[in-house]
Order: sequence, then structure tokens, then C-alpha cells
Amino acid sequence: MAKRPFIHEDFVLGNEAARRLYHGHAAEMPIIDYHTHLPPDEVAEDRRWGTITDLWFGEDHYKWRALRSNGVAEELVTGAAGGWEKFEAWAATMPKLLGNPLHHWNQLELARYFEVYDLLGPDTARDIYDRCNARLAEPGFSARGLIARSGVVAIGTTDDPCDSLEHHAAVAADASIACKLVPTWRPDRAMEPERGELFNRWVDSLGAAADVEVAGFDDFIGALHDRHAHFHARGCRVSDHSIDTFYAEEYTAREVAAAFDKVRAGGELGADEVATFKSHMLYEFGVMDAARGWAQQYHVGALRNNSLRLFERLGPDIGCDSMGDRPMAVPMAKLFGRLDYEGKLAKTVVYPLNPRDNELVAAMLGNFQDGGEAGKMQLGSGWWFNDQMDGMLRQMETLAQLGLMSRFIGMLTDSRSFLSFTRHEYFRRILCNKLGAEIEAGLLPDDEGLVGGMVRDICYNNAARYFDFGVEPLA
Repeated sequence: MAKRPFIHEDFVLGNEAARRLYHGHAAEMPIIDYHTHLPPDEVAEDRRWGTITDLWFGEDHYKWRALRSNGVAEELVTGAAGGWEKFEAWAATMPKLLGNPLHHWNQLELARYFEVYDLLGPDTARDIYDRCNARLAEPGFSARGLIARSGVVAIGTTDDPCDSLEHHAAVAADASIACKLVPTWRPDRAMEPERGELFNRWVDSLGAAADVEVAGFDDFIGALHDRHAHFHARGCRVSDHSIDTFYAEEYTAREVAAAFDKVRAGGELGADEVATFKSHMLYEFGVMDAARGWAQQYHVGALRNNSLRLFERLGPDIGCDSMGDRPMAVPMAKLFGRLDYEGKLAKTVVYPLNPRDNELVAAMLGNFQDGGEAGKMQLGSGWWFNDQMDGMLRQMETLAQLGLMSRFIGMLTDSRSFLSFTRHEYFRRILCNKLGAEIEAGLLPDDEGLVGGMVRDICYNNAARYFDFGVEPLA
């Protein structure tokens, strides 16, 4: 009997109930990838790639981190080495990744997009490289083709307030594209006065985008409101904030304006002034989002750019970030409490990077469910270092015990790769395996209609209802 390939129809599905749930309910659902870092211009221009290396390695800091851990020289990671040489180095690393989610992710991508079921390693590298490159020349392997074949109906990108959103407009005007490309308001740079001259240059860019002169703090806030309205007109319905912790210091309007004026004049802010400024901006952004009926996302807890050596050489987002451990309970309670008291708390998703904070965040969010919308306050799916099997399971278990897992809006890729949509399949298989095991253990009812309906909701319907992206839930 032929040996079953590693990636097969029941991959991860370790019990009969899990197989029924996945094949009968999860597999058929479309995908809403509501938070990604996919480049909008590559969708608008329908980008193609010459080699699997171009498609796999261009912005993948997960792979870069793994290659360095395997002793691979930087020349073969982010350097000028050729496509085959980089792929060969990755193929030599793959057998060392057993137990790392990259091994599952990569084998899934090879199977689903290239029909390659062999394990990638030194002995198979050349053949797989050539087979993948040949497939990339086919019509269905452009950016739009990969989106369509993945069953994706909506994608949320990540966009600076200064962005023109011209590529989103081009995609929206193109009737040949079935998938909605939705911008996400990401105003992180408006909260970074500690960066001094870099902050000032960004403020100047903001003023240019809004066509106003930013002479003072009121002008700054006015320009942000202008760009928020522009994003809304382009279909944006969700914000995203990458913060190391929540900020909710006591402050006056005069103190915030003085801090802004100081940094604009070339001064350096003290730690208290920075915290004051960030506190007001988080509140201000929350008010903006609530006024337009948006959802807001908070990615909390990253400690970034830890390797000064690589940061000075390569810049940010190159695989040298990690989990932080700053306290967040008190400022989160104060921020959400203030917005909630004033009737200005938007739909909210919080993604803690440190898994020690899962229970803290889930319990906190329960305080601010208001009875007006099911699942208004969401514990986000396992993010970054937690979007692997154990991290997903811990997040789901926390949500099930401290909230309503049935209202969970499900998975996202947070990715820059057009092959990463298979992470939705991975998540769905893990979800069904968890629920199937609990059915067979007698911990959940053996009622496929009941549990299968929850699976369909988590995989797609809840996100379709939660985000105003113009896609409809399915029965």
C-alpha cells in the first residue's frame, strides 16, 4: 500500500467527529481575511512572480527568523543571493523545522497551490523549485488568481492615514475582481512624538494629504479627521493600532497641545509627556471610530527591533521583534471604561501578543459587552507568535471559558504573502479537531447541526456580520 502523503484530506483531523465537522461545514466556507499586510498595488496591478523564492521570501520575517536560527548567513536570508540559492537554503532548513508551524504552513502551501505533496528538503529542492516556477507561469497564479482560487471574498489591508488609497479605488472600480479590498486605518505614526524629527516629517505628510497647514495641535486633529473621512469614503470600516500597551493617563487638553508644540519646535519629550500624548490619541481615535460605526483592533504587546545590529543594517520588520511584558489591565480598563461611559466605545478586537494576557484580556472585555450587539468585544485570534496550533487552542479555550466562542470572528493571516490564505484552512482543521475531540469525550453534544452551525459561524458568518465589508453571511 502506498504511503499516505504528509498533507492529506484528514490532516490534523484526529477523530471522526472532527472529520464530519471539517468536511461537512468548515471546508466549504469562503474566507474573510480581515487583517493582512498585503500590498494593495499588487492586487490592483495583478502582480506575477518569476520564482517561488520571489513569492515566498519577499517580506516573510517568519522565514528570515528561522533561517538565522538554522545558522544561515544573512546573504541567503535578506541579502543579494540568487533565487535558487535562497530556496536551497530554505529547503535545507525545512527538515529542521519539525514542530514549528512553518513546517505545516509551507507544506500546506505547496500542496494546495502547486499540488506538491513531497516533503521539501535538500533531496527534493530542485524538483520542487522547478515545478513551482513552472506553475507560476500559468494564468491562475497572479495575485488576483491566488485570491480567487483561495475562496477569499474580502481582504482588509493595513494603511497609513497619508495613503491615497488609489489602489483600493482601482480595485473597487474593476468589475472583474470579485474580492473586496478594504482599507484599514492604521494611525500608529500619529502616536509617536518620541520619534522627534521622524514624527514631524510624518505630520507634514499628513498635512499635505489633508491639504492643510498643521500649525498647531487643533490642525493636527483636524487633518486626522479629514483623512478618517477620506478612508470612510473609500470603504474603510475598521481601524488597527499596534501598541506596546494601552495608555490612559490623566491629562488636560492644554498639556497635550503643549507636548505637540514642543516636539514640533524640535524639543524632546519626557516619558510622562509621551504617555500623556499617547493617552489622548488612543481616546481620540476611539471616538472617531465610534462616530462612524467602525470596528477597532488593538494588536498589543510587541517589543520591536531588538537587534540593533540588524536594525541599523536592514531597518524594521525583519524578524527581530518579540513579546513584551508591560502591564495593561489598568490602562485598558480606564480607556474602555471612559469610552463606554460616554457611549463612544466602538466594536473592539484585542489581540494580546503575550499569551499570559489571554485570560486578562478576555475577562476585561466581558466588562464592556453592552447587550446591543452580540460579540461586540472580541478576544482576537492567536496572533504572530501564537498563530500556531497550541496558541490557537489556548486562545479558543480561554474564549470558550470566559466568553462566547460561538460569537468568535475567527482567523486572519496578518500576512504579506498571497499564499498565506492556507492558514485559514489550518485554523479550521484545528478548530474542528478540538470540537470533535470534545464531542467524542462527551463534553459537547453530539449534535452536528448545533456544533456544525457554530463552526460555520466561526469560519465565516460571524466576521461577515461583524465587519461592514458588504459581504453576506451564509446559511
